[in-house]
Amino acid sequence: MSVRLFALISGVVYLLVGILGFIPGLVALPTTAPDLAVEAGYGYLLGIFPINVLHNIVHLAVGFWGVLSYRSYSGSRNYSKGLAIFYGLLTIMGFFPVLQTTFGLIPIFGHDIWLHALTALIAAYFGFMAKGRSSVAQEHERTPVGGRDRY
Repeated sequence: MSVRLFALISGVVYLLVGILGFIPGLVALPTTAPDLAVEAGYGYLLGIFPINVLHNIVHLAVGFWGVLSYRSYSGSRNYSKGLAIFYGLLTIMGFFPVLQTTFGLIPIFGHDIWLHALTALIAAYFGFMAKGRSSVAQEHERTPVGGRDRY
């Protein structure tokens, strides 16, 4: 799989997850969960992943970023690196009870921890370890059809 395809697929997945979080029938109400300052939409997506309205907005933003970054190799590579760092940080934060609600705003505990870790690992592969393309292919990407540079 290419870096660009990863950006597109992960972007679409995050857009879908963000949208699904706004569908009440897919969000179970929390019975025992940490208190949040933002309780709008607070619940468990598919009964296992803690979310709230801010969490859904973050998923939508990450999804849009992924879809937009698909347009170029360098954009996709930077998206993957950013995703790895962002979700790696969220994974670490999820292990500390004081940070599991992102300062009372967004729930990042329970099953979110392993999901964030998995996202960070896959994104790190595509952002930092996947083989890059040749400089000729990168130059071709920047030059529009017809050979003229638009700058």
